[in-house]
Amino acid sequence: MTTSVVIVGVGGQGVLLASEITANAAIAAGHQVKTNEVHGMAQRGGSVIAQIRYGEEVLSPLVPEGEAVVLASLERIEALRYSRLLAPGGLVVVSDQQIVPTTASSGQAVYPTDAEERLKRVYPKLLYLKAEEIATRLGNPRAANVVVVGAMSRALELPLEAWREAVASAVKKEHLDLNLKAFDEGRGAK
Repeated sequence: MTTSVVIVGVGGQGVLLASEITANAAIAAGHQVKTNEVHGMAQRGGSVIAQIRYGEEVLSPLVPEGEAVVLASLERIEALRYSRLLAPGGLVVVSDQQIVPTTASSGQAVYPTDAEERLKRVYPKLLYLKAEEIATRLGNPRAANVVVVGAMSRALELPLEAWREAVASAVKKEHLDLNLKAFDEGRGAK
């Protein structure tokens, strides 16, 4: 069986680091892993998606529609953009962070003000987090992505030690304690 995970957000939020941690946790647990990261607009604040698939044998990095057991979003509206990828009964972890795209700030589009209500209507299994607030309290708002990874880790059958090892391998040594705390805060979030 292949497990599929999707992590989305906006350029600069740390989607690629979150993807690296997730992939490394699966590798540490002994799985074959394939990833596909689309980050062409990442530097401009555009939509970013990372797809991670792991299992005994993984044939493709692309998550088929309706197969992701977890959809993690570092920006609240991005979770709606990729809803088609989530499996029935899958978990959605969403940071409440709002990043208004240029089209909305320039008046060409409208950024929804009812994001949480929309998410609740679309996703029966929704964990809506104040990830940036949690990370700021810990000492660095940039660790919000690791808070989200911690929260989504509960839905994936990978050992806790594999996750902790993955965080350690992905972040600089001087930021390890903060990121492990961010992971633990996310893992314990309700």
